[in-house]
Amino acid sequence: MFDISALYEATSVQNAVELMQAHPEAALIAGGSDVLIKIREGKLAGVELISIFKLDELRGVSMDDDGTLRILPLTSFSHITQHPLIQKYYRVLGEAVDQVGGPQLRNIGTIGGNICNGVTSADSGSTQVAYDAMLEILGPNGKRTLSIHDFYKGPGRVALEPAELLTAILIPKESYENCYGYYTKYAMRNALDIATIGCSVNAVLSPDKKTLERVRIGYGVAGPVPLRARGAEAALKGKPVSEETLDIAAKAVQDDVHPRTSWRASEGFRRQIIGETAKRGLRASIERAGGAF
Repeated sequence: MFDISALYEATSVQNAVELMQAHPEAALIAGGSDVLIKIREGKLAGVELISIFKLDELRGVSMDDDGTLRILPLTSFSHITQHPLIQKYYRVLGEAVDQVGGPQLRNIGTIGGNICNGVTSADSGSTQVAYDAMLEILGPNGKRTLSIHDFYKGPGRVALEPAELLTAILIPKESYENCYGYYTKYAMRNALDIATIGCSVNAVLSPDKKTLERVRIGYGVAGPVPLRARGAEAALKGKPVSEETLDIAAKAVQDDVHPRTSWRASEGFRRQIIGETAKRGLRASIERAGGAF
């Protein structure tokens, strides 16, 4: 049995905002893969819940007139992976969320929940950071748009104000156009495990496929929140497609990350994995973009 004191079912996005205003202590629930576990563990005993699960207006993937990819927060991981627009323009996100848990969790877990839980190990987090996602948020004061880089405030903390909810994830055309990415999840087990390190790399090559015009590198569990390796990105810009450039990437990312020792892995081991995943991810991204070593 789950210790829930009340359940309110939102009938629209605006109604969800109104319910959150009326019940400020209530927790928002969508897929429930995180919230229900916390209730069962006693961390949210006696909680009130506001369910947005039935709001189909918050599901789906589409493209705006300006080419922006619009990913709605209640879209499940499995639908993200299978969607034609994701496969064509943002394949790396589908590959990343396809490594979340098992099939049951991927069918019920949502892309919005994966961001809003604020954890650095979220498999979609490093990829969203690497593609400079913008987040559309609705609350009592209307709609606002926030960069994902400003959304993460610390472990388990995000920039949602009281009675606000995420209504869309926006990927600008300039973030994915002519861009090819690769996600690496290093974990102790091959399935049903939390990432020890998550690394999402993407690259844009010159027309002759011999030079790196742009590189983005995002990490999870390399700091308290998902982060960009901006120093390494700057060091790689304009570099030739070569084995030496891959070695530069592996070394340069070390100055951008802040891993810690935990029961899962030591700081030193994480740093080794951070360098290797940057190298492998960059190689795969370049090869997907048509480059050759």
